[in-house]
Amino acid sequence: MNTTLGIDSLIRENIKALRPYTSARDECMGENYIYLDANESAYDNMVQASSTYSLNRYPDPDQSLLKNKMSSIYSVPKKSIFIGHGSDEIIDLVMRTFCHPSKDEVLFCPPTYGMYSVMAQIHNVSVVEVPLINDFKTLDIDSIKKAANVNCKILFLCSPNNPTGNCFDQESIIKLLNSFKGIVVIDEAYIDFCPQDSCKSLLADYPRLIIMRTFSKAWGLAALRLGFAFAHPKIVEVLSSIKPPYNISTPTQKIALDALDNIEQKNSVVAMINEQRQFLAEQFDSLNCVEKVYPGQANFLLVRFKNAREAHSLLLENRIVIRDRSQLRNCEGLVRITVGTVDENKLLLNVLKKLG
Repeated sequence: MNTTLGIDSLIRENIKALRPYTSARDECMGENYIYLDANESAYDNMVQASSTYSLNRYPDPDQSLLKNKMSSIYSVPKKSIFIGHGSDEIIDLVMRTFCHPSKDEVLFCPPTYGMYSVMAQIHNVSVVEVPLINDFKTLDIDSIKKAANVNCKILFLCSPNNPTGNCFDQESIIKLLNSFKGIVVIDEAYIDFCPQDSCKSLLADYPRLIIMRTFSKAWGLAALRLGFAFAHPKIVEVLSSIKPPYNISTPTQKIALDALDNIEQKNSVVAMINEQRQFLAEQFDSLNCVEKVYPGQANFLLVRFKNAREAHSLLLENRIVIRDRSQLRNCEGLVRITVGTVDENKLLLNVLKKLG
């Protein structure tokens, strides 16, 4: 008896059609690999919670101590901070809050972070795409305005953008904040690498603005799965009301608190990564196998190879994992390479030199 047939008939049609988020790790996991694919920090934070804690009690559902410290560090009122199980939970909750399935739409500008589309599919929310222009550097303001109809509830902007690495100018973002009638989410996962380009200062004037951040990149705590958002207190109140009651574990909260006590360490790592990013960009430019290096302000670089498949295969043969982005819209021949440690970057370059 085929029992799966009955289960299949119960699954929502949009879930059956879902194209899940994919990772280079789906095929390459194990020891002795150099992982330059997922934009993690190559530098282990090594932070440990400074105090002991019991595990027999549920964690603080409001993450009060963590929010107090974050409020002080980021100069954002506690009531305007939401903490999620990774940024992906925040994306999920924002869509649940503002989008009606089978009716509403979300808009984003490809190429960009893939989870916006995946979450939209999960929630059965239509996707409107307005591609970036001028070699990925610019938001197409006029086309975004035309595409944003009455059912378009959320505009996602990733700045610095993944996978292109560039920030969008604040003047363009302000134009969209003034014209778009729904919620504008600015994903600043990589903003620590270019803090001067943050849109945090716009929060007071734009109550429909949400700014997402993460501990996964500059803080070097990707394994924690800890994201946070700055938003109007009303938005934070609603997100808090629909999140799971104990979404952030006690160990996670304690480790994050310890990390926030070591901002100098984080800043030192960021400076090192920025320096190595510039070094890699210059070295890539000198390789015959590379056609173009896109200017980046994050912890990775987008690179166009003359033969991206050959480069990807050669690196994988040498146990170096990068992210092939050629299947994305307008990204044929492009790969995304995370900035590694000094030694990892040298190994990467030595392998690529074999291509000429």
